[in-house]
Amino acid sequence: MIRQHPDQVIVIDEAYVDFGCESAIPLVKEYPNLVVVQTFSKSRGLAGLRVGFAVGQRPLIEALERVKDSFNSYPLDRLALAGTIASWEDEDWFRQYRDLIVASRERLTVALQGLGFDVLESSANFLFARHPEKSGADLAAGLRDKAILVRHFPMERIENYLRISIGTDAECDQLVAAFRQILT
Repeated sequence: MIRQHPDQVIVIDEAYVDFGCESAIPLVKEYPNLVVVQTFSKSRGLAGLRVGFAVGQRPLIEALERVKDSFNSYPLDRLALAGTIASWEDEDWFRQYRDLIVASRERLTVALQGLGFDVLESSANFLFARHPEKSGADLAAGLRDKAILVRHFPMERIENYLRISIGTDAECDQLVAAFRQILT
């Protein structure tokens, strides 16, 4: 439940909402201090364009527009706008792309679990996984030696986890094969 705090704005980042979550956009009507933001980077495959949108009641959107107009480090060019519009209008492609990522995520989860990994449940385009017998740093280094990059965060509580982006099935197969070599 979102509490009403007239002096505070609540921003909900829905970067991964299309991969299996429910959007908070319907709540905007009820809460004047709520802004929901989404990106085209994840489920629409437009990471390089840095395109997204915000949904909120008019006063909050006007405030965002004032900030954008006074300081905008990511201006949208015609190519970015064309790509964004095409992506938004092609709902069939979007669904196929999203469903492919979800299927690959599930397939990779099963494969990693088969190798003994603990894989946290994901509703995103990445997995967070650890192996009980190898450190995250060692696994990341072993993958790097095989020209496979994953994210490793050397921070307390998550130092043994890897953040693994979902690629194509062929890329996921290469990752699993690399893990098999590293773990033996």
